Amino acid sequence: MLKALNIDPGKCTGCLQCELACSYENEGLFNPAKSRIKVFNFHDQGRFVPYTCTQCDEAWCMHACPVDAITVNRATGAKEVNDNLCVGCKVCTIACPFGTVNYNSATGKVIKCDLCGGDPECAKACPTDAITYVDADWTGLDKMRQWAAKTDAGNTGTGQQAAH
Repeated sequence: MLKALNIDPGKCTGCLQCELACSYENEGLFNPAKSRIKVFNFHDQGRFVPYTCTQCDEAWCMHACPVDAITVNRATGAKEVNDNLCVGCKVCTIACPFGTVNYNSATGKVIKCDLCGGDPECAKACPTDAITYVDADWTGLDKMRQWAAKTDAGNTGTGQQAAH
């Protein structure tokens, strides 16, 4: 069973624990700038939105790589960058429609989420469950539950919504 990161921005408080956990796991230091997950701060709306690689089925980054440095981890489904093959050309950063493949100028290689080998640190570090690691087929479960709760509140028990 493949799993995927499920992000619920409504639960994010902007604490950046996910960024710190990610940078420590992957770079050995607490530095959000080195994180593979980013928390966007929408000041005007007072909202925070965590964002990272969605491990696309199409994986444009992988198909664009001229040296085949990005491959699929069969156990996790993550598209992983092989540093020994990556030449730092950045074609994958251009190919990614979501901007979640980034260039690391310190190493001359690209970095992206690899799901921490199937045990993502960002999900473990998130104190509000804004980031969870769930069955890949059920990433929309929370949204379905929210919708069911809304429609159930107006249900009269006859299968129709109550007239208000």
